[in-house]
Amino acid sequence: MIYSSRYPDVAVVDELIHDRVLGRAAARGALPALVDAVSGRTITYGELAVLVERLAAGLSAEGIGAGDVVALHSPNTVLFPVVFYATTRAGGTVTTLSPLATAPEIAKQLVDAKARLLVTVSALLPAARDAAERVRAETGTAIEVLVCDEAEGHRSVLGLLRDGAAPAPAVDPATGVAVLPYSSGTTGVPKGVMLSHRNISTNLEQIAGLHRIDEGDRIIAILPFFHIYGMAVLLNNALMRGATVYVHPRFDLDAFLTSLERDRITHAYLAPPVMLVLAKHPKVGQLDLSHLKRIICAAAPLDAALQAAVAERLGVEIGQAYGMTELSPGSHIHVDGAADEPPACVGSLFPSTQARLVDVASEADVAAGEPGELWIRGPQVMLGYFGRPEDTDAMIDADGWLHTGDIARVDADGNWFIVDRVKELIKYKGYQVAPAELEALLLGHPDIADAAVIGVYDDDNAEIPKAFVVPMPGAALTAEAVMDYVAGLVAPYKKVRRVELLDAIPKAASGKILRRELRQRERAQS
Repeated sequence: MIYSSRYPDVAVVDELIHDRVLGRAAARGALPALVDAVSGRTITYGELAVLVERLAAGLSAEGIGAGDVVALHSPNTVLFPVVFYATTRAGGTVTTLSPLATAPEIAKQLVDAKARLLVTVSALLPAARDAAERVRAETGTAIEVLVCDEAEGHRSVLGLLRDGAAPAPAVDPATGVAVLPYSSGTTGVPKGVMLSHRNISTNLEQIAGLHRIDEGDRIIAILPFFHIYGMAVLLNNALMRGATVYVHPRFDLDAFLTSLERDRITHAYLAPPVMLVLAKHPKVGQLDLSHLKRIICAAAPLDAALQAAVAERLGVEIGQAYGMTELSPGSHIHVDGAADEPPACVGSLFPSTQARLVDVASEADVAAGEPGELWIRGPQVMLGYFGRPEDTDAMIDADGWLHTGDIARVDADGNWFIVDRVKELIKYKGYQVAPAELEALLLGHPDIADAAVIGVYDDDNAEIPKAFVVPMPGAALTAEAVMDYVAGLVAPYKKVRRVELLDAIPKAASGKILRRELRQRERAQS
């Protein structure tokens, strides 16, 4: 059975994302667009429009144009969107990197994305410089490292500002790649997700009638801009609508709670760990949050009881949303004002979006009301994985259905629930962790003969990576040593947090790891 949205279709939007998002920025003039929540530094919409145009002209003068990739490696700052939209205005593609990424991780993405420039901040220069040197050593290509602030020996992006308009980008919105974020998809190592201008602009149109923010609304930005969730709701949608975005460089509990009250935040986009804070932290009860209208939680499933607890404590409407990087990123959301939607559901299907629920083994549609793997088809489905046609074909079938790897169900009222996951991907506090990536690192340890990684749940019911490790004969390997080894090679959210030593990893005759047996083992021990 093919499920369609209960809402009318929208027209495909063939508009470049900087035009779509900032088309009214100059007219908004002195309205604050971005406020640094720490320093108070403010960029108005009028200033944002000028900065983007001048930097785009500078990037064009540096030779950045259609097909060129600029890597943006930065925490949340008020200049992040300036670099982001200036790159697309020049005709280029942005690939974003976590500020927590290690030098090897950065280098790997730079090579894979074929990036020409790396833009970072001075605090992250050690990793950025190391990564650039690794790229030079591996490929013979020198990648210049620029900074958004100031650092000796590096040009600042502000030094690239030029007067006059940038050349018009020769980019087809339907095929031109605006953003190249990296995702593990349903399995495997991180891959570049090719999102076109059409993908993103149309996804913004799809959400417009379901969830509304306006000029005068105030958005708290604790989600990272580099992640597709933050990119979509804190930059693209918020700035298109004329909201003021209060930018936090990282999540700090006191700063977050202070900002909610001080900055009279009207909309908060969060992940489940922060919802737990709102439900239980004593300071929350002391705050005046009367201006807060709406909370949307996504990136990982939110427990129904927790959702209800926060809604009751704060007296605000709380809903969930669902999507993935490969969907630009949204396909479902709790619609504004839909008070009858049950807790734990991810809302309704976006307009112009179709869904199927299929049996994982047979790929036949399941009966009404039964759970099945969620397949999505619509204009927000990615172009594909960069340079990986086989991975693309495994993700998107010949009929255009994207196989999400998530198990879902839909009730008779059209409310959708995510109930399980087929895919191996681990979601640690909303971040994607690919078991295959960790397994490859573990196998590089001289004392490890074999390894497998799965997601398990800690005492707070949060998913964490656990490694099953087979030591080399005679090796004096400990769980602590394994965790320390991985921690030295990956960003903090990718760390292995539990280790169990085994005599052998269960595998099929083909050599594929039998993760279901490891999960059964874990359940038996719990």
